[in-house]
Amino acid sequence: MVLHYPTETLEQKKTAPVIKAIIVEDEIKSMKNLKNLLEKHCPEVDVIGDALNIEEGIELFEDPDVKPDVAFLDINLPDGLVFRMLDDLKPIDFEVIFITAFNEHAIKACEYSSIGYIMKPIDPDELMQAVSRIRIHKSNQMEQRLELFNKHLNNPNVFEKMSISAVDGIYFVNIKDIVRFEAEDNYTHIFLTNGDRITASRTIKAYEDMLQTMNFYRVHKRHVINLNYMRKFIKGDGGYLVMDDGKKIEVSRRRRPAFMEQMRRLEEAL
Repeated sequence: MVLHYPTETLEQKKTAPVIKAIIVEDEIKSMKNLKNLLEKHCPEVDVIGDALNIEEGIELFEDPDVKPDVAFLDINLPDGLVFRMLDDLKPIDFEVIFITAFNEHAIKACEYSSIGYIMKPIDPDELMQAVSRIRIHKSNQMEQRLELFNKHLNNPNVFEKMSISAVDGIYFVNIKDIVRFEAEDNYTHIFLTNGDRITASRTIKAYEDMLQTMNFYRVHKRHVINLNYMRKFIKGDGGYLVMDDGKKIEVSRRRRPAFMEQMRRLEEAL
């Protein structure tokens, strides 16, 4: 049964949370748990409706009075994958946070496409982190991100493109065009072969984990580089790299032995 909650009074709106949410989840117990966690840990989220399956979800979203900022969606619903529902709802002008049991491919696909996710059983800290990344009233390019998600989900070993959630919007870049990452507090500057710089609202550790199997290497606490764009390694002066864009990158003393071993393996592979 679709639940659509009554419109708030003017007085309630003054103190209402600023993020309007919908939940589509087939397990009633899981839905209640998510609502309780949101109420307790994310008071800025106002759940304005919920549904138990795709059919109810479509009915809820098509209600002209229901305009969510974010939808918490269980990937596997009893009447099919949630993507069928999303296809019927285009154009999509709300954020999506997927709810999933552990699925390595789905999680990787979320990370590459900058789509939020929370895993069952839901950890309150992970929930708060996912909610903190919601950007309201910005061009979210969700359809392009979902297209990228589906591509990665269906081809888990082929990652050619990624979505970057930046401070000024969403960017879609070819991974091979990324020269290096540079950390600044909880933000990361991403430098591309064409000279562009994107500032992402994620830590450099997130990108290190995401790209560790794709010829990217953490040489310093502030730097992850694409090994394809190294020009030379200078052993003196503490040890540093010169990249193809001319930037000098320090190789930390702690990481140098492992980096030199990586260089040896690359040389042997040639």
